[in-house]
Amino acid sequence: MSEHAGPTLLEVRHVTKRFVGVPALYEVDLTLQRGQVHAVIGENGAGKSTLMKILGGVLQPDSGQIQLDGKPVAIDSVQTALGFGIALIHQELNLADNLDVGANLFLGREPRTLGLINFAQIRSNARRYLDMVGLDVSPTTIVDQLTIGRQQLVEIAKALSVNARVLIMDEPTSSLSKHETEQLFRVIRQLRAGGVAVIYVSHRLAEVTELADCVTVLRDGGNAGSLEREEINHDRLVRLMVGRDISQFYAHRPHAIGPPLLEVHNLVTSAWPQHSLNFTVHAGEIVGVAGLVGAGRTEVLQTLFGIDSALAGEVAVAGKRVKLDSSREAIRAGITLVPEDRKKHGLILQATVRQNIGLPSLRRHQCGGGFLNHRREREDAARMISSLKINTPSDRQAVQYLSGGNQQKVVLAKWLAMEPRVLLLDEPTRGVDVGAKQEIYRRMEELAEQGVAILFVSSEMEEVLSMSDRTLVFHEGRLCGELNRDQLSEEAVMQLATGGEQWDDAE
Repeated sequence: MSEHAGPTLLEVRHVTKRFVGVPALYEVDLTLQRGQVHAVIGENGAGKSTLMKILGGVLQPDSGQIQLDGKPVAIDSVQTALGFGIALIHQELNLADNLDVGANLFLGREPRTLGLINFAQIRSNARRYLDMVGLDVSPTTIVDQLTIGRQQLVEIAKALSVNARVLIMDEPTSSLSKHETEQLFRVIRQLRAGGVAVIYVSHRLAEVTELADCVTVLRDGGNAGSLEREEINHDRLVRLMVGRDISQFYAHRPHAIGPPLLEVHNLVTSAWPQHSLNFTVHAGEIVGVAGLVGAGRTEVLQTLFGIDSALAGEVAVAGKRVKLDSSREAIRAGITLVPEDRKKHGLILQATVRQNIGLPSLRRHQCGGGFLNHRREREDAARMISSLKINTPSDRQAVQYLSGGNQQKVVLAKWLAMEPRVLLLDEPTRGVDVGAKQEIYRRMEELAEQGVAILFVSSEMEEVLSMSDRTLVFHEGRLCGELNRDQLSEEAVMQLATGGEQWDDAE
């Protein structure tokens, strides 16, 4: 327990919430103390977001009780929650990016003089709250000009401006760089020291282990257990989340590496025209791509998939040169891409699971007269749902109602149905739970054993070290080194990722 933790501030007792008769939460309990960082974890679909929305006033429970300062309260709206000092910061930030920082902090609560907005007072008050979170920007800065990390701090400052006593943070580091994450952690510790209680929702168990004073684990909508500070470790967290002991979380195992399948010669991307890139990925090989945020990793994958045009260079698949003028040409060559942002670039959220899986295969599913062969579409969808263990009531379920991990599996499924030769994965496990991660790793291994060449970008160091046969390391658009599996270590990767030279003992 934190040395700053005080008496009980917020208590959730036997809270239940159903959607169309299906329980999302069932008699969940949670106790939060003043000056405490209380982590809430669980697999996708465990009920974390539903519970946070209930506490934030977005949803109301069907039964159960919420107590604040020992007294029952009804949180029937976001405004009511804010009035109680409970502020929910969503994973997708809720800022008006066309307005400046000060306007966002006091949106809807602008101080007025003689009926007119007092902009000088907004700037003065905003500066005070920005200083509290260590954000050195002008209140007149347009939010769109800030990095995601700084926008996150604006959200926290906004919560403090309404005198938040309980700050709920949902996956706050999912889009942050390492430096921005460290700054956020400093702010959280300062808030804890000042008596603010923080509910911290994250899939990143290393962060939970580092920050949390206690942890509540949800599974299938109910309490799976809780841990105090001295009990928190990775193995215990995983065991409570999935209900079983995962002795080998990563599925990587040695397998035969075939001939070169993807060959890149002097490739120049539009994002980094000053550098040319040369690398090869063999059949049956899993190659990781590491580097800091902004190093040019995503741009390389987008160029290989024909989203961005290459300024120069050649790409060959199985020895045959391909011209990647469009994604259609990439797909014809056997290259597919699972993008970083599944909701924006990977899925049609309102469409069904079957429709999403079948979308790239429409030409294959055609029958006479240009009509769609629904039987073949259903068979492909059923095969992928079974193979990837997609948890859905049916293939007719709208994707928007699936958990994040199952949405990611649908994105993967639609490309695997095309039987690719080269699979590009951009942050394949971002925002998914530990169980879904294991399924994705297992499928990567199976594909490699079948001879598929896999090139994957990841910002999780443990993932790169554990799943790669070989790792390419980028720094500011330049491929500054590659490490074989026996050379891989966090120190060796970071040495290259920060612009250093490859160490002699890693050559």
